[in-house]
Amino acid sequence: MATFEYNALTSSGRLMKGTIEAGSSQEAGELLAQMQLSVNSIEKAKTAAPRTAIGRNEFLLFNQQLASITKAGIPLERGLRELSNDIASRKMKKLITAIADDLEKGISIEEAFIKREKHFPPLYGRILKAGVETGRLSQMLTNLNRHIETAGNTKRIIFEATAYPAVIFLLAAVIISGVLIFIIPQFHEVLSEMLDGGPMNSITTMIFAISRNVISFWVGIGLTAVAITGLWVFLSSFAAGRRFRETLALKIPVLGRLYHTSILSKMAEAMSMMAAAGCDMATMLRLSSQASGSEKMVLESDILATQIESGTNIIEAGQFCKVIPRLFLYSIQLGSQRNELQDNLYSLAQMYFEQGRCCQTRLQTILLPIMLIFVGLFILFTILAIFLPMIQIVGGLSG
Repeated sequence: MATFEYNALTSSGRLMKGTIEAGSSQEAGELLAQMQLSVNSIEKAKTAAPRTAIGRNEFLLFNQQLASITKAGIPLERGLRELSNDIASRKMKKLITAIADDLEKGISIEEAFIKREKHFPPLYGRILKAGVETGRLSQMLTNLNRHIETAGNTKRIIFEATAYPAVIFLLAAVIISGVLIFIIPQFHEVLSEMLDGGPMNSITTMIFAISRNVISFWVGIGLTAVAITGLWVFLSSFAAGRRFRETLALKIPVLGRLYHTSILSKMAEAMSMMAAAGCDMATMLRLSSQASGSEKMVLESDILATQIESGTNIIEAGQFCKVIPRLFLYSIQLGSQRNELQDNLYSLAQMYFEQGRCCQTRLQTILLPIMLIFVGLFILFTILAIFLPMIQIVGGLSG
């Protein structure tokens, strides 16, 4: 069952908004029709990110320690108690001790973690249960750590690709603005006297005009930035807006490709982890798409999962997909047929991660020369603006 947000009219014409649980948007529409509501729109509600009281690094350390303990063959209850003794955080110590108490009382590991789901990542209890049942708990915990690190690395790649050129651009903008505001105006009176009131050349006239309007220009840039930020926040408030925002981002040369490969890498890594946990294909698609952080990916995966549940082949079901590439779907189908789904998905995640690194290199290779050329042209333009009047005067004297 999924939650859908609806906008509808009552029989008296009153606008009504709310949420409803149903298996699909069509089923939700039928339920609303039975309530005698005239539906205007139905959209799947965005799943709220679970709040966690455990920091990312703290969880990674705990998960890795738990993997080491289970690999050594130590019973889970005793291993958790040993871990709690070595943890400095009182909150974490109390949490792990409570879980160990539940396990000793006979409560299943999945139920023990579901009771504390706000503290741990989604599906953590299910992953642990699958690991215990299959005897691969240590391997699955290691895979989970790898997935979290991959998600962090993809975010870091995007940040690194854009942060360095942005700092260079900001520094260049500050230097150029300082030259235009404080240095260039001082030459105006000197050059005017040297020309004895005569006309200046077009380049010099232009540089003086720019220097007089630098502050107005940056005020305009600031207002534009505020407007764009406001529009960005507004689009983030509803699903269609987030998809529209993503569509624009994906069309940006190089940067759009970098974003695309990053969400594919995160989704493939999440699916690999869920395949190891024994999830069915539809569940893997729905949950891993949410882990990707892409609204377009969530929409496509939900439609794809619905068609797979109805018995359609994944390649045929994915004909409509634009964000999920054919190679991705073909690798899933091939992995399922050969019983190598987890390995195929992990290889896909690594491939897209490396593609993201290549896009990062390309982005920096393109942006940095552009910045340097821009700064160089400005310096050349400024030198010409200052020295052309002097050349003009020397030419007049020689004439």
